[in-house]
Amino acid sequence: MGQVKAIRYYQYGPPEVLRLEDADMPAVDDQDVLIRVRAASLNPLDWHFMRGKPYFMRAMAGLSRPRASRLGADLAGSVEAVGKRVTAFAPGDDVFGGLASLGTLAEYVTLRHDAVLAAKPPSLSFEQAAAVPLAAFTALQALRDKGRVQPGHKVLVNGAAGGVGTFAVQIAKALGAEVTGVCSTRNVEMVASIGADQVIDYTRQDFTSTGQRYDVLVDNAGNRTLAECRRVLSRRGVLVGVGGPDEGQWIGPLVRPARMLLFSPAVSQRMVFFIARMNREDLAVLRDLLQAGKVTPVIDRTYPLSEVPQAIGYLEQGHARGKVVITV
Repeated sequence: MGQVKAIRYYQYGPPEVLRLEDADMPAVDDQDVLIRVRAASLNPLDWHFMRGKPYFMRAMAGLSRPRASRLGADLAGSVEAVGKRVTAFAPGDDVFGGLASLGTLAEYVTLRHDAVLAAKPPSLSFEQAAAVPLAAFTALQALRDKGRVQPGHKVLVNGAAGGVGTFAVQIAKALGAEVTGVCSTRNVEMVASIGADQVIDYTRQDFTSTGQRYDVLVDNAGNRTLAECRRVLSRRGVLVGVGGPDEGQWIGPLVRPARMLLFSPAVSQRMVFFIARMNREDLAVLRDLLQAGKVTPVIDRTYPLSEVPQAIGYLEQGHARGKVVITV
């Protein structure tokens, strides 16, 4: 079968627990697609699983040590082989997509034929395509499904320079909204360049005190109180919580969603928190936006597979602009 390189980890902890190891070439069953991974991207999900924190995650991942030893949910690559029942893909096809289970930080990965996978837009590099799935799914579903953004709506994206934020700015524009992005000084020009109509530098101006009202606030940062966020919303506005601070080791970022759920029925605005759901229909929507040039992935840094520990360490710092991508 042969050996391939893959990132593995067998205990929870800092990035140093990650190892680049030899692994068996994945088997290909009748309904499988074997992909030669060319690039993968990192998400906060990866370092949460790596550290096993907040602790509630260990109920799924393994109490004392990880039940699965793999990381990585996003990929772009080339189809190497297909099972005899697979008709949607053929060897040589360039594809991109995401996994419900982790494992894309490897040279090869096997997916079921009905996985969330699509032809890679020819205009995108493998690195750009790998940057798309989970972050772009989150932005699309936050705006379209939870925020119900319509043409002419005013949308505020807090944390506009991050992985989800850069997609949210562009997708909101594609939906016809007037978009304001909130970011730090060093990212103002970048956020403006991807389509934000206004950019607020949070080091110089408090976005909750401008007097402006928005129909939808996509909150990737979770660094302001719910009362402050509500202050910038119209009477029927929507606060969509995507990210949040790590408030303790047990339930961590779930503290804020719990508060939103508790207080939302008592106020006129809607406050919703959600976790993105990967599906082929939305990947097709994103592919169309990418192919039309309405959305362009923003990549901060790329690292080789051997430097995944350094890459996750950088992502954990919370200052990446756009996505951190692994080349394979």
